[in-house]
Formats: sequence, C-alpha cells, structure tokens
Amino acid sequence: MGKLYEQLDDSLVQFIQRQHLFFVGTAPTSLEGLLNLSPKGLDSFRILGPKTVAYLDLVGSGIETLAHLRQNGRLTLMFCALEGRPLILRLYGKGRAVEPGEPGWDDLVANFPPHPATRSVVVMDIERIADSCGWGVPRYEYKGERDQLAAYAESKGKAGLERYKAEKNRTSIDGLDGLRRLQGSESLID
Repeated sequence: MGKLYEQLDDSLVQFIQRQHLFFVGTAPTSLEGLLNLSPKGLDSFRILGPKTVAYLDLVGSGIETLAHLRQNGRLTLMFCALEGRPLILRLYGKGRAVEPGEPGWDDLVANFPPHPATRSVVVMDIERIADSCGWGVPRYEYKGERDQLAAYAESKGKAGLERYKAEKNRTSIDGLDGLRRLQGSESLID
C-alpha cells in the first residue's frame, strides 16, 4: 500500500500539480502546546526541486505555522486526491518562513502570482516522502477558488493589513513569536 520515495519524481509532481488543496501540519516543541493543521489553496504551491518545495503564506487570523517553524522547523505537508484515483501524499521535513525584505525574498516570491494578502513564503527541505492509499477519502468536485481573501486584503489596504498583522500575527496562541519583523515593535498597533 504505502511507498517511500527518495525525491519528488514526475508522477508525484503531476499529482501535486493537480491538487487544489493541501494541508500544513506543525507543532510547538512543548508537549503542552497546541498542534496546528491548516488547509491551503489558491495558486500558492511550488516545487522548487526534487527535495525542495515552497508555498505562499497568506494573511490569516493566526500565526501558528510560522511560530512553530521559528521554534523547531518541523513541517508536514499533505495532499490527498479528492477527485480521480485515490492517493494521499505526505512530505515531511524542515521548513522556514522567508518574510518580505529578508535575503532570498525577491527570488522566492517571484515564483508566485502577486497576491495582496502575501505574508511570507514558506520553504521546505524535504526529508521524507511517503504515500498511502487514500481509499477512505471521499470524492469532492472542485468548483473554483474563493476570492474573499484577496478582496478583504485589498479593502484593508497596505496600512490596514500591517495593523491587522501587528494585532493578529505577533504571537501564536501558545505565546510563541510570530512574524519576525513585528518582534519588539509595538508602534504598528497604534
């Protein structure tokens, strides 16, 4: 049933490119901390190499993934076929968030279409690639992308989004540091 892969081969790349949805899993180091599982969509995932992938991290009401990555780097990505042949693919590895203005930002963000809610790019160095059958995953029909996030970000404007990030993305629900550029800066909330 399940199979391990040394790297992303052509069949896995094609499978990933057909998916409209993927899931991001992270956890803090502390046993008392909360695990995080986030669904991701839109045109936000890129394969950078046979063992390197990235996704566009968009503004949200929390900052759990980035906070966990800053603390320990552990990251799992899961793709599951909701249409066509059943399959689940998990990528395990170490992730890091690259924020605007940091080294490598311009090259990384150029891989994605511009999005007004862009917060960072998460890059993953893959350590393990495994699939499983997916026979228990129901079928769903893809009906299109939602446009609410882009509309919301555009309505807030750049200054409004910065205030929102300062309020919502400074720390995680477990109190871990969130966006690096917000650490030690209280002025954006005013």
